[in-house]
Amino acid sequence: MFIGDLLIAHGLVTPADVAAALDCQKTKGGRLGDVLIAMGRLRQDALDGVLQAAPSEPSSIADTGLQASDLLNLTIKAIYGGAGETASAIAEILKLPPRIVQLVLDQAQERKLVEVLGAAGVRILSELRYALTERGMLWAVDAIAQNQYAGPAPVPLAAYCERIRRQCITNERVDRASIEQAFAGLAVAASFIQQIGPAINSGRSILLYGPPGNGKTTVAERIGNVFKDVVYIPYCFEVEGQIVKVFDPSHHVALQPGQGHKGTAVRREDSDARWVPCRRPFIVAGGELTLEMLDLSFNPIAKFYEAPLHVKALGGIFLIDDFGRQIVKPETLLNRWIVPLERRVDYLKLHTGKSFPLPFDELVVFSTNMSPQDLMDPAFLRRIPYKIQVGAPSVAEYRRIFAALSAASGLAASQETIDFVISSLRDRCGEPLASYQPKFIVDQIRAACKFAGIAPEFRPELLTMALGNLSMVEQAAEEAAPKARSLAA
Repeated sequence: MFIGDLLIAHGLVTPADVAAALDCQKTKGGRLGDVLIAMGRLRQDALDGVLQAAPSEPSSIADTGLQASDLLNLTIKAIYGGAGETASAIAEILKLPPRIVQLVLDQAQERKLVEVLGAAGVRILSELRYALTERGMLWAVDAIAQNQYAGPAPVPLAAYCERIRRQCITNERVDRASIEQAFAGLAVAASFIQQIGPAINSGRSILLYGPPGNGKTTVAERIGNVFKDVVYIPYCFEVEGQIVKVFDPSHHVALQPGQGHKGTAVRREDSDARWVPCRRPFIVAGGELTLEMLDLSFNPIAKFYEAPLHVKALGGIFLIDDFGRQIVKPETLLNRWIVPLERRVDYLKLHTGKSFPLPFDELVVFSTNMSPQDLMDPAFLRRIPYKIQVGAPSVAEYRRIFAALSAASGLAASQETIDFVISSLRDRCGEPLASYQPKFIVDQIRAACKFAGIAPEFRPELLTMALGNLSMVEQAAEEAAPKARSLAA
């Protein structure tokens, strides 16, 4: 990740600032950060803050925190797999500086594990190409037998723990303006903002409860959008000689390098490439969540681990959606969370029987349609400091939601139309108002109009059909009517 991308991600400069600095750098040279400062686009203290936050690039084998033998095995496997034959190509795979990889290659050459094939290309500064010797092939087979992991070099467990503490979620202050911006477009009361604000800033667990269809999951997703900090996620970490993969493209949003940086003299400014700069993760587990999914997943064939979801969520938000509807019993799942939530530390166990602690720093959000008293005992309920009810909208809020969604979909909802919907649901069907209903009805109307080949509009017969699909009470009554008439005849 280039320093320009990090500065943009932190909101310290604009893409235009970076582009101008790159043009200046082509003629005058120098580091990008220094050029931005000279141009008056960046302050020195701001640059220092970003550089100090990023993990420093290792300058020696010892600085990697790994054993030289482990680096040798990774290098040999990279060559064996055919993905790299030069120091720079292997460095790109291992996410280590080429000079460190060259030191490892020198050791491999001394042990007669690799041999030089010649220069890569005809350029003056071309690199040497390496291939495995017969002895090196045997070494590679033995290294693969230990584990089949071949990719970015891991970071030590101690470095990972230190990074988790350093970028803890409570370091980021979320003010009222940020929360209001994140919840823009939702019909939320000022009292709700007053409740959710302290809960988010606490970094402690939150329980969102209330009847279904009123936006609990949406609220949790908006919480994830509140945070703006950049955090660093390792590709993997090493503990007791075992490798645990953490970075997951399906869960982590990595910051993408700017397109304007290609072909320039921009440097990585001493950032350790084994760490991926990301937005704070937002990970959801629903009814599929089991107790086993909260443990390390060991692949007996590949012989390395995949981190569980809540570890991938460290530094961010972990949403347990539809809590109480998992395969595992609620009390069993809650017992698993007692120590992490209370002591802010989790204990993970390797297949060897060895366990190790890991800081537990994330905002855990429980979302449920069930009564909290039915899900957990008072002792555990006390351990969740923030309990926020996401209730049904008032009539006034319902009107605003219906009108806004209709307008966004190209439909004109008159007061008479909204009154008809409200009275049909509450009086005739006995259904409580819910925030999801307006969108459901609007989608039904649009689909019906599309089928009929007419412009979208709220016609009485289409509204009746939509309400019938929404309310099982009304639908059941309609289905029963012909039977009743048939019996009367």
